[in-house]
Amino acid sequence: MTDAELRNLLQDCLRLWQVTGRVTVTKTGIAIETPDGIFTVTRAAPDLRPVRWFHETPERAAAGRPARATPSIVALLSALRNAMQGSGGSALRIAGA
Repeated sequence: MTDAELRNLLQDCLRLWQVTGRVTVTKTGIAIETPDGIFTVTRAAPDLRPVRWFHETPERAAAGRPARATPSIVALLSALRNAMQGSGGSALRIAGA
């Protein structure tokens, strides 16, 4: 996934989660600016596998804590949505006739 693709995915997710924000590519990764602060996403080095991504919340940064590791894009998106208190959207329900 390129930085541009990740940026677009995160921007779409913000809309879906109903979180106001702006996503930009930086020299070190991706910055997500929201009213609650700046969230960052960086790629893990290949030798850190199975970790694929690191993300940092404004609270972790303020406390001087390191970024959290996530093993997949799904885990990253879930962690970001929860940290941003984003809407989960409505669930698809399939019922028999």
